[in-house]
This record gives sequence, C-alpha cells and structure tokens, in this order.
Amino acid sequence: MRNFQRYAIFLLYGILAQTFIAALPVSGAKFAYGAVETRWAGQLRVIGEVSWPDHEPLPQPVKTGPYYDGHGNFRLMNTTFFSPDAYFETHYELIFSGGDTFRENKALEQLYPDLFKYGVLARGILSDERSFFDFGKIICEGDDYVLYHRLDRFLVALQPKWGSVRIGRQALTWGNGLIFNPMDLLNPFAPTNFVRDYKVGEDMIATQFPVSNGGDIQFVYVPRRDPANGDVQFDQSSLAGKLHVASGATEFDIMVAKDYSDQVIGLGSTGYFKDAAWRLDATYTFLDPDSSRNGFLSLVANMDYSWVWWGKNFYGLMEFYYNGLCNNRYSEELEDPDIIERLIRGEMFTLGRTYLSGSIEIELHPLFNIYLTVINNLADPSGIIQPRAIWDIAENFQLTFGTNIGYGGEGTEFGGFKAPQTDFIIKSPDNAYVWVTYFF
Repeated sequence: MRNFQRYAIFLLYGILAQTFIAALPVSGAKFAYGAVETRWAGQLRVIGEVSWPDHEPLPQPVKTGPYYDGHGNFRLMNTTFFSPDAYFETHYELIFSGGDTFRENKALEQLYPDLFKYGVLARGILSDERSFFDFGKIICEGDDYVLYHRLDRFLVALQPKWGSVRIGRQALTWGNGLIFNPMDLLNPFAPTNFVRDYKVGEDMIATQFPVSNGGDIQFVYVPRRDPANGDVQFDQSSLAGKLHVASGATEFDIMVAKDYSDQVIGLGSTGYFKDAAWRLDATYTFLDPDSSRNGFLSLVANMDYSWVWWGKNFYGLMEFYYNGLCNNRYSEELEDPDIIERLIRGEMFTLGRTYLSGSIEIELHPLFNIYLTVINNLADPSGIIQPRAIWDIAENFQLTFGTNIGYGGEGTEFGGFKAPQTDFIIKSPDNAYVWVTYFF
C-alpha cells in the first residue's frame, strides 16, 4: 500500500509541476501547449559473461566450474520541453539478470546472510529502499534470474536567468577523480566500473547559481528513508553545498556537506602542467559521536595526457588514491561499523589505504579503440587488470568485449582473504564479457 501511495503522490506532483511550468511566462507571454517539444531516445544493452570463481573454500550447495551469466538493460528516455527554460525528464529501465552467479549467490545468502546484509556480496538488484520514492518493482524472479523495472530519472528542471532548479530523481556528480572519487558523495561509480554513461539516480532537490569569473555555487538536498522503519530521517539524508571558482587556467572547489550523520568538508583543484591536465581532491569526514574514531581523510590526485604515436591517438591516465578509513586489515575491517555502513550505502568499494592506478587508450581506428586499466593496492601489492575493446560495428551499434583479471597472493585484498567468522574467501572472480549495445 505504501508503494502505491508513493507512486500516486509522485505522479500528482509531476502533473502539478508540469501544469505550473506550462503557465510560466516565456518572453513576456505564456508558453502555449502546442509549442511543447518532446524528445525520445534510448538504448538496449545485452551482456554475456563467463567467470571463474575460486571454489576451494566454499561448501555445498555452491557448484564448481565456470559460471555463465546473461544480463539485459532497456532504457527509454524522454525529455519534454515546456519552454527553453523548463523541461520534464524521465528514464525508464527494464532490467534482466540471470545465470549461475545469481543462482549461487542465492545459495550463499542462505549460508552467509551477513555477507549480503553488510554489502560484501550483492545480488545485483538496484533497490529504492533508502530512496524517498520507491520507483522499482520486481516483475518476476526465479532461482536463477530476476526481471524488474524502475524509474531512474523523474525530474522537473527550471533554468531561469538567475540559475537552475532540478527537483526529482536525477544524477549529480561532484569531484575530479577519474577512477576513485571521494568528493562524489551521491552514488559514486565503483572504480572497476569502466562504463559510466548513466549514473544511478537519487531523489533530490538541486540548485545552481552563477557567481563572478565564470564560477557557480550548488546546493543539494537528498532526503532518504531509514531502512529499519521506512521513514524519512535527517540523519539518513544528505545536505551539501559546493563553490566552484576559477583563477586563470586553474579551477577550485570548496564543499561542505552533511552526509547521513557525518560532516564532510572538501577541497579540490584542477589545472594544467604544460600539455597535461592534473586534478586534486581531498575530503575530511567528521564521524558522528558514536564512532570509535573522530574522522578520516580521503584524497585523490591524477594526471592525464593525450599524444600521437605511429599515427595513432593515445590517451594515458595515472591516479593516486588514499583512504584514511581503512588500514589494510581486511577481515577486521568487515567488522568495523564505519566501514560496513559505507559498503552498504555504496560510498566505498575497497578496503585498502593506498592505491596507484592507471589507464591507457589507443585509437587503432576511429571505430575501434582498445583500453587497459590497472587498479593496484600499493600495500599488498594486489589489484585488478582490465583489458577491453570498444568497436562501433554499425550505425547505432556498439560491441564491447574484455576481461577482468585479479592478481595478488593469499591474504591480499584482490588475491582473496577470509570473511570474518567464516571460512569463506572473499575474492572477485576473473571474468570475460561481451556487450552489445543498440542506441536509438
């Protein structure tokens, strides 16, 4: 019943918002309904994947051998312009996921429920449990598959001369990290996620106002629900502001945020060293009084550069990341409430303290590019290697294929370590994949 009420309230909100926007004056006159412009776009992505998990420490009923999985994502996007300064945007998603991994994770969930509860493993279903509106629903689910749909964008945007206001489910990215991004507090991309065309939307109110010298100031409020009782609570929500200014070719960011129960301050800067671009972000999180520590520092610094060799375009990136919350004691950290909370919320994806990562791209042909990304934990060392290729095989069709290969010895972050109070070895399996994407 509560889900139905949320749908009804948000639908009513959308109707009222569109009515209000349609009545806004444009160039001294009301915008006529007949001048409304609607744009449609979308994509269909189909994924085939095979992975090779390490089964030695796993009890039955988990099967051995390679896992074969299939996924599909259909996204339909609509933008309705009521005037040059006002529009309404929706993104609908239909998602399928199935195969051996889904089935065996279900079996593992029965054996080790805390691994899923604490976010160490995931069933791969996007949830609106914390969101203000529940815009997702499972259509059908079996032992080895799930089919569900959701709204990933549902927003009204106003863009008057004095700034902009966006209300509803949307995406917002702050910070200058390219692999890791500690200043991006709202649904950051995982560092191993190389496809970043769409970020998972959050229900929020976001505003932006221009300031002198080409800068701007942004404010955002993200109301969230407490999963324990389903109520919107301020200690589960986020409220943040960021000032962006420029001085010559160098740009600066200053951020102040209340994120869940924590207070966060952030400083960032970008600029150029000869023909290379550099970026630096640092945040300090003041933890709530119930924590065993006062706070922690996070920092990311990167530099990238483009050049031409042998008549081919090259692009290279190096990035250093420091996470002051973790100490490279992986099993112990999975019993640390501050770390567990961030794993559950999707704010943190690694358990090490220092990382040096890099990526290189080579354009062998305007329609065919190859990439190599390496994420390396400096303390172990251990890491993950991600070679891949993207081929535009036809108009509106794109083929992506590659592999993820972990390296490191026993007891390292990427080589595998024991989950607390179990014999389960946590290690991301090596895998290979093929993606076919159709854009329309």
